[in-house]
Amino acid sequence: MLCPVCDSASKVVDSRTARGGRAIRRRRECLECRSRFTTYERVEERPLQVVKRDGSAEDFQRDKLEASIAVACAKRPVSPGDIETLVDRIEDRFSASARKEVASARIGEEVMEGLKPLDRVAYVRYASVYRNFEDIDEFQEVVDELIIRERHEDLRRFQAELPLPPGDSRSGEG
Repeated sequence: MLCPVCDSASKVVDSRTARGGRAIRRRRECLECRSRFTTYERVEERPLQVVKRDGSAEDFQRDKLEASIAVACAKRPVSPGDIETLVDRIEDRFSASARKEVASARIGEEVMEGLKPLDRVAYVRYASVYRNFEDIDEFQEVVDELIIRERHEDLRRFQAELPLPPGDSRSGEG
């Protein structure tokens, strides 16, 4: 494997399985400039086709999906590992299905569902581009939806069970 920095030969420093054993992750070091980089080996499968809004189809491009998520997560506390995990999950979900075509809209929805728990700002950024907001009201609807969802999650998370008064027949005491 050639170094992406200087095009010289590299050596494998570490190998381990990735993506549930369906890939091999190799950490490499350039023999010339000593820079380190990671490569992945995967079984080449029949490519997943992404059907665009206009009806045209193209091969699924993992790098393109990863780049679009990275743009939404720019300057946010989302690690490259979090992005890669999200892309893995999305790719695995669609690759595992018997269908070899998936609508781009379905991929976009999966990205948004994956970004919601990771980072709300990244979610809104992605949604604003993906849904092609025409005005501020559409943008506000998404933000309101996030606020309501967060409040519901906080209520569930912080809601403690209150003890029943002594002698209450529902408490199991007589």
